[in-house]
Amino acid sequence: MKHVEQVMGTAISVEILDSEDRGLIAELVAWFHEVDRVFSPYAVDSTISRIGRGELAPTDSEVSGDVRAVLARCGELRDESGGVFDVWSLPSPNGTRFDPCGYVKGWSVQRATELLSSRGIRNYCINAGGDVAVSGSRGGGARWRIGVRDPDDAGAVALVVEALGSMAVATSGCYERGAHIVDPRSGATVNEFASATVLGSNAADADAYATTLFIMGIDGLQWLAGRDGFSGCLLTHDRRVLSTDEFDAYLATGSEEGDCSSAGRRCRNPESSNKS
Repeated sequence: MKHVEQVMGTAISVEILDSEDRGLIAELVAWFHEVDRVFSPYAVDSTISRIGRGELAPTDSEVSGDVRAVLARCGELRDESGGVFDVWSLPSPNGTRFDPCGYVKGWSVQRATELLSSRGIRNYCINAGGDVAVSGSRGGGARWRIGVRDPDDAGAVALVVEALGSMAVATSGCYERGAHIVDPRSGATVNEFASATVLGSNAADADAYATTLFIMGIDGLQWLAGRDGFSGCLLTHDRRVLSTDEFDAYLATGSEEGDCSSAGRRCRNPESSNKS
């Protein structure tokens, strides 16, 4: 089964290989629309917009358990990143300084994978505007292959990663919306690198870590290497790929999707990245 839904300001595609139960698609679609209703910073009456304006406190009884869980994890991520990932210090489309979207989209994908797993689904791919989660195989035992797009060409990929079992892939960059990513510590927009990609077992944290890596830059590679189960890379504006050591194991080469070795030289040691 395949389905594409326009929701949460993006196109979310779902591919399920081991079921023809359209009810699963309906459940996923309903879930993503519920996330949009509650967490959208563009909707003036969403829970997130109301919290941002101070009309609701996260502890108020009408605030759902999901919202509280998201905000609790965002607080942990703020501490974990030394304030680099801070949803309480970002300009939001609703005019406030509170925008958890850098975590929510990946979180919504992660919850969708848990729904599928609870229904016994093992082979699937969910892509929510670049936040991708895959499980099992894409047919015939073949591994899922996820392309990281070329920042200058939406129809091309800069490199391809190959999933080993279940895996989440998240990319952060400025190629679609311009220089919109802000370092909460300084309030300045960040555009030193073309994009940052993170691989891991959890789509929610992968999403937040990709934003953190993009803001931190080279220092972020060492920081990410300390996150158990996660790896990643930075794509420079001249198409070099600077990565953590673990990331290289997932790079795919020499198949019908193209040879990712053409993406550029990789610097495996962050401390010598400026010499690559």
